[in-house]
Order: sequence, then C-alpha cells, then structure tokens
Amino acid sequence: QVQLVESGGGLVQAGGSLRLSCAASGLSLGHYAIGWFRQAPGKEREGVSCISSHDDSIYYSDSVKGRFTISRNNVRNTVYLQMNSLKPEDTAVYYCATDPFSTTKAMGVMTTRDFDYWGQGAQVTVYT
Repeated sequence: QVQLVESGGGLVQAGGSLRLSCAASGLSLGHYAIGWFRQAPGKEREGVSCISSHDDSIYYSDSVKGRFTISRNNVRNTVYLQMNSLKPEDTAVYYCATDPFSTTKAMGVMTTRDFDYWGQGAQVTVYT
C-alpha cells in the first residue's frame, strides 16, 4: 500500500522558516518526480515546487522562487521543502504527490491531474 505522509507544518511568524517532509512507504521516491502543492481556504490547489526523478531538475512557482528549496534524500525515501522568508500568503495546507510520468518536467507546469499518489496534507500558518 502506497502512503505519503507530510510533516513539519505549524505556526510561524512572517519572515520565519519551516521545513516540510514527505515520507513515503510502499514505493521508492527515487523513481518518481515529486511535487509539493498547497491549497488555501477558498482557493484552488496550486503547484509550488517539483523535483524530477533522475536529473533532479527543479520547478518552482513564481510565488516561492528564491524563498523555497526542494530536495530529496532517496536513502531516507523522503522529499523536503525548505520554506524561508515566509509570508502570510503562504498560509495553506501543503501536500506532496508523485508525478509518475515526469509531466511537470516535460510541460513546465504543475497540474494536479498529472499527480497520482497524494499525502494527507500539513497545515502551514504564517502570522504577522
């Protein structure tokens, strides 16, 4: 059974940092491109960042570029999202998901329909 579990969310003051983790069981994350999405109340789920499976090419949305860093540790079967200089508009539930066909790399855009396995989400709240 495939399972993705996010952790590391929480409450942080604007300008602060958090690191999210996405731990997998039932599959090897090293074989997949992995993406992070977020969804704020009343808004659509949006792609934040994605790391490819083989050459570690990386995508960031314009809203987080320069502040967030995605990385992976295949030995630990975990993908991370380091979030720095957080802003109140970063407040959302953050999800990790697998992109089995590396569509994000090919298309240059993250679309939820291209991702199959999803975690349950981690709440990130940024206050001023």
